[in-house]
Amino acid sequence: MKKLNELSDYLSRYYNKKVIILLDEYDTPMQEAYVYGFWKDIVSFMRSLFNATFKTNPYLERAVMTGITRVSKESIFSDLNNLKVVTTTSDEYADCFGFTEKEVFQSLEIFKMGDQKENVKTWYDGFTFGKHKDIYNPWSITNFLKEGQLRPYWASTSSNGLVNKMLQSASPEIKTGMETLLDGGTITVNFDERIVFEQLEKDENAIWSLLLASGYLKVKKVEYRGITLDPWYHLSITNLETIGMFSNMFKGWFSASQSEYNGFVKALLQGDVEVMNHYMNEVALSTFSYFDTGKKYSDELAPERFYHGFVLGLMVEQRENYMIRSNRESGFGRYDIMLIPRPQREGSLPAMVLEFKFYNEKIHHYGFAFKGKEVLIGE
Repeated sequence: MKKLNELSDYLSRYYNKKVIILLDEYDTPMQEAYVYGFWKDIVSFMRSLFNATFKTNPYLERAVMTGITRVSKESIFSDLNNLKVVTTTSDEYADCFGFTEKEVFQSLEIFKMGDQKENVKTWYDGFTFGKHKDIYNPWSITNFLKEGQLRPYWASTSSNGLVNKMLQSASPEIKTGMETLLDGGTITVNFDERIVFEQLEKDENAIWSLLLASGYLKVKKVEYRGITLDPWYHLSITNLETIGMFSNMFKGWFSASQSEYNGFVKALLQGDVEVMNHYMNEVALSTFSYFDTGKKYSDELAPERFYHGFVLGLMVEQRENYMIRSNRESGFGRYDIMLIPRPQREGSLPAMVLEFKFYNEKIHHYGFAFKGKEVLIGE
């Protein structure tokens, strides 16, 4: 635990001045520990490490720690009392977390890529820090300038195991919010920017704080409501690069049954109900457990968790062919999933409505479809 303290001693004596310690991604080990089940062990280690390095280190001038989660002081920081916290919603240093649009456009001109400004903005812009908008991801921009190709550079290097775990086992309400975001919409939610890992499963809205701090979502507006002025955040997906990250994540939920899932989608587009039924059962059997939270009431919600996970997978899988809507009012009632062919695919693909129901053998189920004045009934 005292190795950094000793190193500080050696450097201080050699250079005759106190040291500055920079610690990047301090929370990555903690995220991995939470995901893989050794959280208590890592907390004890990190608390001792931070105490020896940042509190009782007489050779320290100052330190800077960076991470994507603002961990509550009640955990690893309980021994530190002189922290200054700067988050994505802070105004301080707002233009220092990435490249400004002016800097990016100047760089594109220097590299003879001035004609790519709009494409680069779509892919890599969108980060907001405090009131400062149009901040670009430095890693993605530098790689684009080097490679000259639009790719998800940053999303492919980041670790999102914790995000994946929380989203996959999240409630239907959280997944419905993700559907809105993937559809290009905005959600309004209230959450605490401080993350207490031990309470992540108790406070589902913590996922929005994690996604915001990770850079996958951006704040479009903050409004303060009520007598206590609680912050409500208007959130949207940051840019096309992060949409790619979510797409890969949701596809990965069905990787254990990829061939069956592909078989279902193919049968769906061909209108083959018998084959659809076969593959859907195979997909459900293979993936139901991944949407389980391990809580007592989880079995009751497992079908709905699976359904919303299925919708997200379908949204990214058929993005090029269909506009997909779920749980919306239509006519005299609600539909579960509606697949609307995109304008360029109209005429070549059918529009579809999918209904998901709990089966009870004591109840007869009938479906009614209206075709002009004609009514089609199926059991």
